[in-house]
Amino acid sequence: MEFFPVEVIDNILSRLEDARDVVIASFTCRKWREAWRNHLHKLTFNSDDWPVCDEHMTRRFEVIITQTIFQTNALQCLSITMKKDVVLSAAPVIAWLLYTRETLRQLHFSVNTPNLNILEKCGHQRLELLDLAEITISRVEFSYQKFSCLRSLSLDHVTISALDLSRLVTACPKVEVLNLVCLDFDGPWGTMKLHSNSLKDIHVQGIHLDHLNEIILDTDSLEKLQIKDCDLGIFKLLSKGTLRLLEMDDVYSFPLDIGENAENLEIVEVSNSTTWRSNFHHMISKLSKVRRMSLCDVMFEDEVEAVDIDSTSACFSQLSHLSLTYELRDSLQCGLLGYSQLENVVVLELGWEVITDLFSHWVVELLERCPNLRKLVIHGAVSRINTQEECDVLANFTSFIVKFMGKYSHVEVQFKYV
Repeated sequence: MEFFPVEVIDNILSRLEDARDVVIASFTCRKWREAWRNHLHKLTFNSDDWPVCDEHMTRRFEVIITQTIFQTNALQCLSITMKKDVVLSAAPVIAWLLYTRETLRQLHFSVNTPNLNILEKCGHQRLELLDLAEITISRVEFSYQKFSCLRSLSLDHVTISALDLSRLVTACPKVEVLNLVCLDFDGPWGTMKLHSNSLKDIHVQGIHLDHLNEIILDTDSLEKLQIKDCDLGIFKLLSKGTLRLLEMDDVYSFPLDIGENAENLEIVEVSNSTTWRSNFHHMISKLSKVRRMSLCDVMFEDEVEAVDIDSTSACFSQLSHLSLTYELRDSLQCGLLGYSQLENVVVLELGWEVITDLFSHWVVELLERCPNLRKLVIHGAVSRINTQEECDVLANFTSFIVKFMGKYSHVEVQFKYV
């Protein structure tokens, strides 16, 4: 092991999940100790891996982290995760950040540290990734808290005001990836505008707002928007038509407005979500370049009639993968798809929430409108079948579809029941 190249040793040490294991491994021989001091790029500290039970052990933990970090010279990725009841002093945390400021590129920080403005200590550093969790951000002064190199920003269970979040995004002129998970917005607010010319990928999860709150996302380069488990109030996207992927899962919006420039969307996946029918149909009618579309359990608050978009000649001209869920309560699919042929659809995924005899007729209707189909996938929630009648309907449907598909011998059929 003495003859391993230092690059290989660094790769081995950086793959260890716990800093304690890194220290132990570094004592293998002289060359491994040298690699640890001069070439180690990653250290991870997690209180779950240490027997921190009282204040004395907490102070000792601060010393251990300090001694370990101060013996490295090339640290690029630092991850520190503490339990909520473990409170670290501000002084050692500041020392860690100051010592690594010339080399550090990634910081994952989830530490209860009172009287510490973590952004103030990270500003003007060369960080490219910043991941903050379980902390409070009390103020953002982008006049001097600049993150000129930051490419990825993640906030997870962070308490922050709407104004400070807006300022933080503005202070990151090169940020491309933004993750906002379970934020606790401090204080009342009406409209929050997030402006960025560089953002390409946004993930929003677990954010629940009052219906009077409004989020305006103004970005010219956005390509990917994912929203999960959110009540967003009024959500508006202002962009220049760069959006390629839209994913919504368990979302409620008043309404969802992704702007006039949705024509370049290629993938649309919406499930378990509620929005306004008029806005949704307006967006769908512009998807001339969509290749993959999935609409499962989509509900609408308003009573506007579904819009027949057959008159839009170019609509769905490139659609190759379509996923739909049959709903008794709504004529969504008829309104969205009209009665035209879906010439380019080669994969069709169909499912139900409640199995009925009408599901068979619905499947046949869609099959006949996909002349170039190559694969059919039937999804079903078998776990929700509770009566003998529903069991009989499922058995009859399965038998029917197996016989019916005899005329579609070129189509692969799969059943995925859960």
